[in-house]
Amino acid sequence: MSAPSVEMACIIVDLSDGGMKLRLDRGTTLPPEVAVIDVADGVAYSAVVVWQRRQEAGLRQTGAVSLRGLVPARMAGARDAWLRVGGG
Repeated sequence: MSAPSVEMACIIVDLSDGGMKLRLDRGTTLPPEVAVIDVADGVAYSAVVVWQRRQEAGLRQTGAVSLRGLVPARMAGARDAWLRVGGG
């Protein structure tokens, strides 16, 4: 997952067409909007945080972008993060 100048490891516990549940690496408060990167699939999900309790969070998806090839400028940071962790 990434947000402006913040990156942290997380696990996507549940994923549906409209939302997702995350288990965070640590109990940090998330910003209202984040990008969640599915490293294996090479996809970044724009999302809004709906709820957060300790190391779990529920998010509403607002869009998905493939990180393979060209990406919109707003997802350039997500693509960079994906490449740093071995995507590609």
